[in-house]
Amino acid sequence: MSLPRTAPPIALTIAGSDSGGGAGIQADLRTFAAFGVHGLSAITAVTAQNTRGVEAIELLPAAAVRAQIKAVLEDFPVAAIKTGMLGTANLARTVGNALATRPHIALIVDPVLVATTGAALSRGRLSAALCRHLLARADLLTPNVPEAEELLNRRIRSQSDMLEAAAALRALGARAVLLKGGHLPGTQVHDLLASKAGARWFTHPRVDVEGHGTGCTLAAAIAAGMACGSELEVATEAAIAFVARALALAYRPGQGRVVVLDHLGARQVPEIRRP
Repeated sequence: MSLPRTAPPIALTIAGSDSGGGAGIQADLRTFAAFGVHGLSAITAVTAQNTRGVEAIELLPAAAVRAQIKAVLEDFPVAAIKTGMLGTANLARTVGNALATRPHIALIVDPVLVATTGAALSRGRLSAALCRHLLARADLLTPNVPEAEELLNRRIRSQSDMLEAAAALRALGARAVLLKGGHLPGTQVHDLLASKAGARWFTHPRVDVEGHGTGCTLAAAIAAGMACGSELEVATEAAIAFVARALALAYRPGQGRVVVLDHLGARQVPEIRRP
């Protein structure tokens, strides 16, 4: 009988569950699988949603979230962590405290505040709590324009504004920022990666569909790439290309206007670095 093979890289997602299967934990785990990464999860909230909207949200107790994170970190050699929907300031503080003792693990923070369908996914002063408890720990923060505006309490209208906003977010503690420009007008979408290495723009044609779970997928794909050993900029470039492929293959499974990304159809598994 042969011994078990070496385990693949391992990544953890801390986020909410999407009953419609297009975003959140479900999208993250499919993304990890597409990159050949073993996915772990700590669920922060259970949502009742579909392609038409969010009907109900039940946030998990902080103790339950803390226990999930503790259980997986004590057993698995986690190489990267991605956070998504946290919901409340209390849960942001809980997650921040739980991750503070593992500073060597790459952390990608997706500051989820609103669903694609427009429903609020946060309560109270979540933005302030993210800044206080997670930004200083984040290797990468991945806000879209509305999220960056909420975090900074300023308007972002142009690429010049994006540069200033990314610098301001880094000043709050994030080591790097991927500011996604899809909410700004134009036939081209401009995403900005700002890090100690400088600023890099990723420009791609706008796809005329409303994709569900694109932000979750992008952050999860970056986490997966870093878990596989890629540097931040390489992982970001590969993740943006992955989302573009998944969006090009997107389909409409429900009656709503949003489409769901084809994560497994878009997979292009990188070479996995084995110890």
